[in-house]
Amino acid sequence: MPPSTIAVIVVAAGRGERVNIDGATEPKQYRALAGTPVLTRTIRAFLDYPHLAHVLPVINPDHSQLYADLNLDDPRLLPPVFGGESRQASVLAGLKALAPHRPDLVLIQDAARPFAFAELIGDVIAVLERYDGSLPALAISDTVKRSGDGRLISGTEDRSQLFAAQTPQGFRFEQILAAHLRAAGERRQFTDDAEIAEWAGLTVAMVIGSEHNMKLTYASDFERAERIVMGNNIMETRIGTGYDVHPFEPGDAVWLGGVRIPHTAGLQGHSDADVALHALTDAVLGAIGEGDIGTHFPPSDMQWKSAASSIFLKHAGFLVGKAGGRIVNLDVTIIAERPRIAEHVPAMRIVIGEALGIEPSRIAIKATTSEKLGFVGREEGIVAMASASVELPRQS
Repeated sequence: MPPSTIAVIVVAAGRGERVNIDGATEPKQYRALAGTPVLTRTIRAFLDYPHLAHVLPVINPDHSQLYADLNLDDPRLLPPVFGGESRQASVLAGLKALAPHRPDLVLIQDAARPFAFAELIGDVIAVLERYDGSLPALAISDTVKRSGDGRLISGTEDRSQLFAAQTPQGFRFEQILAAHLRAAGERRQFTDDAEIAEWAGLTVAMVIGSEHNMKLTYASDFERAERIVMGNNIMETRIGTGYDVHPFEPGDAVWLGGVRIPHTAGLQGHSDADVALHALTDAVLGAIGEGDIGTHFPPSDMQWKSAASSIFLKHAGFLVGKAGGRIVNLDVTIIAERPRIAEHVPAMRIVIGEALGIEPSRIAIKATTSEKLGFVGREEGIVAMASASVELPRQS
């Protein structure tokens, strides 16, 4: 039986700057992996484990809004705390924040490892009945060379005694807190928490790790992780469409695709009247069978008066992730005589991509006119049509 109280620290304070996919700039722990942010997947892996009392994220203070946008909600999920300049400092901040909760055991997990499955978590916890610390590790199969300058080989290591460490690493809480407090006074940085435990004289045992329990560091790691996620789910493709129209009213600009475009009039509507994002939101909601924009954001609700339509689109994207899906591609057509749209398309694709956590290359935006015919041709308003392709786990 597990001890009465087990807590988890998810270390997510890094800047994640080594990953670069299609020019994306967000830290890797907030990057979408098969439609769901990496940090969301990592935290959910522990929330899905039944014996944990607390899950505490440690985040970068510059990422507060990114974390808030994950919309995570669980009574065991504690408010995030801010990390330090190093991983070691961030873990210590998390340990100090957990101290008032007095857990018996603590697991320390890298945010960039989203595949900590229940069996692995259970193995790490079980070992703590006999040892002060535990961690998953994999035997190294490659021959390991030593080099002083990174060019000339100076020796060959005995790989039978070498193992690659993973997380979560588990410890008895009071012991690892005391060890971290002592280590904070050292002039060197420790590579992981197990090394701090070893340095403090604690006994640390290994359990068999998992090849899937990879740390996402480079763009190629995300490609491999996508294959893992897709292999765990039999997916089916859904298509949704959206249509919206808004008339002109007095003003000096219109909002289209999340971009403010100067014009001789504005668009009339309860929110910012972004006809393109409204159509796109309906398309995404339609693909996952979640009604339409008015269902989630009724125009009778005054809190949405003049609201940015990107809020609606983000919510639709959140629902896709919640359903275990991912957005494959989006297609938007804007029909207007004026203003001219073409020069604003790149900015629109960036705004939409950031709202949904997808690459701009998955988004197509086209503009056309109605050749002076009808409502649009008389320059009385703007129409937008959209379609969305979404992959969801197949339902029986």
